[in-house]
Amino acid sequence: MYHTSGSWDYTIRVWDTRDGTCLDTVYDHGADVYGLTCHPAEPPVHHGQLQPDSTVRLWSLTPPLISPLLLNISQRAGPGTASWGTLDVKVNFCHTDRAMVPGSPPLLLWESVPDIKQELDKLTSDARVKKLRWFSDCFSPPGGSNNLWDLVSVINGQDDSLLPPSYSKGVMHMKHLLRFKTMPRRLTIVKMSKFGGGIGAPSKEERLKEAADIHLRLGQIQRYCELMVELGQWDKALSVAPGVSMKYWKKLMQRRADQLMAEDNDDAIPYCIATGDVKKLVNFFSGRGQLKEALLVAQGACEGNLHAPQSSVNNHSNAVDNRQQYQRVCTELAEWYFQDGCCVLAACCHLAVDNIELALSSLIRGNELELAVCVGDVLGEAAKKSTAYCLELLARKYMTARTWELSANLLHMIPDNELLLSKLCAFYPGNPVENNSLHERCGLPLLEDCKSLAEESMSEGQLFSAVKFYLLSDEPENALSIGLQHVKEQLSGSDWTVDSVHPILDLLSYIRTDRLVMVKMTEARSELLILCGYIGALLAIRRQYSSIVSALYEYTSQLLKRREVCVPLRIEQLSAELDAWRTCAYTNSSPPSEDQRQEFKCLDNRICPTELASVALLGPDYVTGSSLPSHSDVQLSCFTGHTIQGPVFLLEDGKSAISLNDALMWAKVNPFSPLGTGVRINPF
Repeated sequence: MYHTSGSWDYTIRVWDTRDGTCLDTVYDHGADVYGLTCHPAEPPVHHGQLQPDSTVRLWSLTPPLISPLLLNISQRAGPGTASWGTLDVKVNFCHTDRAMVPGSPPLLLWESVPDIKQELDKLTSDARVKKLRWFSDCFSPPGGSNNLWDLVSVINGQDDSLLPPSYSKGVMHMKHLLRFKTMPRRLTIVKMSKFGGGIGAPSKEERLKEAADIHLRLGQIQRYCELMVELGQWDKALSVAPGVSMKYWKKLMQRRADQLMAEDNDDAIPYCIATGDVKKLVNFFSGRGQLKEALLVAQGACEGNLHAPQSSVNNHSNAVDNRQQYQRVCTELAEWYFQDGCCVLAACCHLAVDNIELALSSLIRGNELELAVCVGDVLGEAAKKSTAYCLELLARKYMTARTWELSANLLHMIPDNELLLSKLCAFYPGNPVENNSLHERCGLPLLEDCKSLAEESMSEGQLFSAVKFYLLSDEPENALSIGLQHVKEQLSGSDWTVDSVHPILDLLSYIRTDRLVMVKMTEARSELLILCGYIGALLAIRRQYSSIVSALYEYTSQLLKRREVCVPLRIEQLSAELDAWRTCAYTNSSPPSEDQRQEFKCLDNRICPTELASVALLGPDYVTGSSLPSHSDVQLSCFTGHTIQGPVFLLEDGKSAISLNDALMWAKVNPFSPLGTGVRINPF
């Protein structure tokens, strides 16, 4: 059982009452906590808090507490399998007698849990999609996840009749545009109803007007005209009727003339003249005894002054293809949502036009990793690459105390995961017995065997394999000396690229932190941080992480100034590259010099990927809440010195801060903290 407490030390703490463990602490609300309340539908997820400054604040505990629970629920069946098995529901629905037993699954108190339990009991076969959606909706904060899952169902071929009514009010799939066009027709049924919908309900006229407006926006001009006629607004109908066809416009004019003639209204005259209906107009005047007027009309017709307008075929040659138009609008809307901090709605826009890769990219760049994994798995092969990358990020997130097993399970869900599992085991800080246990679980050699395998690989000239096995052995320091020497040799040449040096640097970065920060490792640690910082800057340029490129170059330059190292990098070189990038990558008032052009060309050649980069790797991160005002406890970014807007990420000293967006992008290109301590950064 979890218990949440507020305190006069400015903290909100979450406790496991079974053993008294403090599971999470929120430090940044900045005042005494006088009251707390939980959201009734999601008790452990969202909390309300009273402040002495007369504000009510909402807090989410999803990342530290709820996300691991969702992933535990939705893990695949067994380690090493490439397909999902039965979802093991590792939660306690109703057994209160077991709720207080240490180590038992948590007791869920959501309002929706009884309904989920009832639906689970009905399932007789593997219905993993339904289970993933139920629990994802249960654990995800509001923000469009229901709409997202509806679109996933549509893409997977679910019967349209099973879509909820709320689907038509959100972002819909492009194949439902025709269905959406029929929706206003249902509104027109009210014209057959004698009574309205009661007090406060829209009137018949209001509902017909709403339906007409929808028809017009969807290009159904004829339906719009008919509803305008129903409302008696003939002029509006006639003004757009030529958009259907001249034949239809003429027919509508004739109907209007007939109506006015039936009312014996002179306003019928211009309608008959406009349509060239001489016979009808002559009969109208004659019937009223206005023989002179009738004669005048007949004379004009004989002279050719009155004639029917030429009918023309509606020309669509200049019309923009509807599908392309819809895709363009959806892409623009997705970008607008994303920049507004609504990555889930951005993903909905991409799914509406079947762009699965961009949809998952939006979720990943918005740091909705758990949701992205669930959605990606349900979408299957089309999302395979992005889902694997997302699982890798999640595994990094849970490389912490109490969640190592979860991290290993996540990596087991990725095909070709041997290298990723090796990184996990290399970074694991346990004792030899615990390390061997994890090695065995991950299908890797035992500690005592890894050293001999490393030596064997070295003798065969397999340097990457040698570095890997040294990291897995009880002497990981050997991996640093071998790997760093290789990278420095590469950088000393002129034909190296980012892809030729980054893989081994990334592998080296998984050396155990307690070994890396040892005094005897000072020089090797400094060289590793400098090289990772420099290559990270180049990766940031490639991935369009513009906001952190300067910070990475500055970080690398400062380490070069302060540390005694022997690396083939010069501060002047870094400055020249940064200036060339700033001048050539952006439109400036002054054009770049020839030297800057050459420098940027060389830089671009080194950055250019050897394989087509995944869409999920491109574009800046923008998490939920990024567009919100700055925190009341104002934090200045140690990158820019400016006030941080949106979520803040505190570094390991507990004082230095950067925006969560910058922290995520930094961690994706350089695993080490911006403070240069050798500690890995984990903002996921």
